Order: sequence, then C-alpha cells, then structure tokens
Amino acid sequence: MQEDFPITIATWNFPNASKRAGELLAAGATALDAVEQGVMVEEANLKNTTVGKGGAPDRDGNVTLDACIIAPDGNAGAVVYLKNNTHAVSVARKVMEETPHVMLAGEGADQFAREKGFEKENLLTPSSEAAYNEWLKKKEYKPIINIENHDTIGMLCIDKNGDLAGACSTSGLSYKMNGRVGDSPIIGSGLFLDNEVGGAVATGMGEAIMKNVSSFLVVELMRQGNSPQEACETAVKRIIDKNPNYKEFQAAIIAINKKGEIGSYCIQKGFSYVKYQNNTNTNISSKYYM
Repeated sequence: MQEDFPITIATWNFPNASKRAGELLAAGATALDAVEQGVMVEEANLKNTTVGKGGAPDRDGNVTLDACIIAPDGNAGAVVYLKNNTHAVSVARKVMEETPHVMLAGEGADQFAREKGFEKENLLTPSSEAAYNEWLKKKEYKPIINIENHDTIGMLCIDKNGDLAGACSTSGLSYKMNGRVGDSPIIGSGLFLDNEVGGAVATGMGEAIMKNVSSFLVVELMRQGNSPQEACETAVKRIIDKNPNYKEFQAAIIAINKKGEIGSYCIQKGFSYVKYQNNTNTNISSKYYM
C-alpha cells in the first residue's frame, strides 16, 4: 500500500478535527472510526455556529442537525432534523450499524438516540440565542458567501490499509425554514464514496448540490478515469450551468481517489480545505470558477 497513507481531508479549515482523525489513523484506527471522531470535534465546538452544539437555529428557534456516515463496505447511516443531540454523526453511525435503515428523521431519530444511550441536550447556546434574537429584529434571510451560515464539515479518511470512509455533519443554513434539510445527510449529494474508486464531500448551498447529486457525480467521474480535480471541476460547473444565480451563493467539493490524489473546486473564491498527512496539517485554498 502507498507509503503516504493514511490521509485525512476535510472541508474548510478545521485543523483540530483533521488532526484528531489523522492521529487516530496514525495509531492504527480504521477510517470509519477516524471520520466519526474527527467530525465529533467540530460538533462539540461551541464556537462553530454551523455544526453540532451551538449551531444557529432555524426561523422558529430550533437547532436541528443533519449528518451521515459511510463505511468502506458502502454501508451508510444518516439522521435529519435531529434535535437534542450534539453528536449527530454518532447517531447516524448507530442507524447504520444497528438498524435495517439508512436514515431516521425528526422525533424518530431523537427517540432512537435516547434508546441508544445518548443524553438529551439543549443545543441552543447563549451566544446562538443572542444572535437569533438579533436576527428576529429584521428577519432577513440571505445566504452569506463563505461566511458562517453554511460551513458544513465533511471529512474523508484513507487508513493504513487503503480503506476509505466519510462523514458529514451540519446544523444547516442559519435561520432556515423549520423542517429544512440540506445536502449534507443525503447519500450521493453531500457525501459519497466507493472504496474501489474514491470519495467526495460537498459544502455550500445545499439545495443546488442536492439537485445535481454532486458527490455521486464526482465519484462516478473518477470511476470513468477523471482525476479528482477534473471531477470536482466538472461537478461544480454542472451546478453553475443549472443555476443562473450562481454568483449569489457558494458550492464547493473536495475529493480523493484510491491513490491518495486530491481535488477541490468551488464557485467563489474563499473556500479552502485541510489535509492531514505525515503528522502535518495543511490548509489549502481551493481553485475556483469566479
């Protein structure tokens, strides 16, 4: 197996998350364990207002989380509209491993989490509540490019054996409509992988990513012989072609193939991803369309 393995990559600049995953991989952990533990770092980070506890609420003041996880064998689990649980990625893994289903939603997901021993938590922190109360004064809703309202964490890990796993977690767009679900927990949209080919994760305007099943598209393009970079560029340009208003939002994709080659592309300047390899974190600015 390639001597440069293991490798961790993750959307945006979340160095603590990628370091956690990378150190676990270096110690011999599986890719699946590493992506879960890495994503959990940001879910517990109260300063991150777009993932886990402390995430920005919806328009009715509810903090709701979406997450998914995919194992090397293609098994997958997801939760949507999950309340009262910081570690949505861990609940998603339980769905994958301990139910006959792929996805649980809302009250059913919350009930399942209680049954599996997850303690009920209040995810609305004082700072998020204060920001929400300020937002209520004008109730303006507009995605802010590259700013705090859609910085999903998506992570892909290749372990020492060359096996690939991925995870994605988010609290979704700030002040979204009650019940809104984005691309992050949707297998093939926010995250997809094939252990024989590679994997991809997306972030940004979830509605645009969902309509194009962007992560699945990237993996299929790599299967056909495209490099990760070529595949990411094609997928992002597909979003641009389908959205005349593309200048008003961000969409970004990162990908890695079985050789450990990495690609990244986005619509707007400002997106970056972090790579952890050989005990080193590197924040890399993505190539972009505009």
